[in-house]
Amino acid sequence: MLHPLTMRLLAALLSLPLAACAAAPTSPVAPTKETVLDNGMHVIVREDHRAPVVVSQVWYKVGSSYEHDGLTGISHVLEHMMFKGTPKHPAGEFSRIIAENGGRENAFTGTDYTAYFQQLEKSRLPVSLELESDRMRNLLLPPEEFTKEVKVVMEERRMRTDDNPDALTYEQFMAAAYQVSPYHHPVIGWMTDLEHLDVADLRHWYQEWYAPNNATLVVVGDVKTDDVFAMAKKYFGEFKPSDIQSPKPRTEPPQKGERCIVVKAPAELPSLIMGYRAPSLVTTDAQWKAYALEVLAGVLDGGESARFARELVRGQQIAAAASASYGLTDRLDTLFTLSATPANGHDIKQLEQALRDQVKRVRDELISSDELARIKAQVTAAKVYERDSVFYQAMQIGTLATVGLDWREGDRYAERINAVTPEQVRAVAREYLVDDQLTVARLDPQPIDRKHPPKSGGMNQGVMR
Repeated sequence: MLHPLTMRLLAALLSLPLAACAAAPTSPVAPTKETVLDNGMHVIVREDHRAPVVVSQVWYKVGSSYEHDGLTGISHVLEHMMFKGTPKHPAGEFSRIIAENGGRENAFTGTDYTAYFQQLEKSRLPVSLELESDRMRNLLLPPEEFTKEVKVVMEERRMRTDDNPDALTYEQFMAAAYQVSPYHHPVIGWMTDLEHLDVADLRHWYQEWYAPNNATLVVVGDVKTDDVFAMAKKYFGEFKPSDIQSPKPRTEPPQKGERCIVVKAPAELPSLIMGYRAPSLVTTDAQWKAYALEVLAGVLDGGESARFARELVRGQQIAAAASASYGLTDRLDTLFTLSATPANGHDIKQLEQALRDQVKRVRDELISSDELARIKAQVTAAKVYERDSVFYQAMQIGTLATVGLDWREGDRYAERINAVTPEQVRAVAREYLVDDQLTVARLDPQPIDRKHPPKSGGMNQGVMR
């Protein structure tokens, strides 16, 4: 995965790890312009003429953090149903038309957004926009298709979460770390909610959130900005805006002490997750704190020369794997998370103490100038590599714009990281990496039924169709 500036959804679509690559000079930012249609739809265009391709993405400000008890998973189910047809384009036609035009397409749901994308040869952009505009307002939502598709999502949940001990532990960890915040809920939804979801719920959700004034169109590629603005007006401009009611605040109350849970599930190995409550770039009271937390994640887990890899995996050999992540671009208050699996000959208690020792060290000591220089070099190099991808550029713009940040913040990322000092890194460690703001989840492996072995995989917040 690339540099952290998207959502955790592609697991990124959503906090991505600092890329481990050699330093390189930053390249100039491609021309980027924006407009707002009369109906409130936000349109952002970045010209990139290096190849005759274009990426088109439509982002809706709705995801699992907009959901409430009884309706969890509805955003992801609706994402599936967006491919089930309109009066003009029956089920299956959307994907067939994109494929016939030599393109690729998909969609994903995260905590804070749902997005749909296509990548095509540049002259085919009108095809993409016509299809997206049609399903923004004209989705059929046939009951028989809903019945089939919700079963697909339920099976997806069984395979990706219920039968995956790491993902199940992460889900339980999030539910323990957040009591009031909607980040308590998994993106894919709780099984009981999926079982009782009906097509009327889905139709109401669609009508409530899928509107031009709740959407951002991002186009990046070999295009002319004025032409894209004109096409956006042609295909989306006639839609009337909706009365969008922002969800009521569900602010997490102050934590009154460390929380600990144990998850028992069939698994080969134990694992550990430790999460400290922290603000995101959206919610912080001082911008530098968010970037200092981002640098801190890089100190611990920013490549093979970072502390976890150097000291816990190769040095003490107490961890088979260890990582750190931070939800920089989350819409709500987030977590600074440490995850690890013990190496052979070590147990979960020894591993947890080793992680706590690492946390104590960053609270007590200033990071070295060499460590900080390494991270800043990685950031600078990563900015060059990420600009090689028109898709990633669009992802970055769409994520920032949808969570309520200025999309230009992506272009200022390297500058913000380069401004972080060792004193600031220690300050955020002392403020946020404290036991009273900590939730710990331990996976306790249970015997495995060899006829039905558990699935393996990551602990993504976002889910794709």
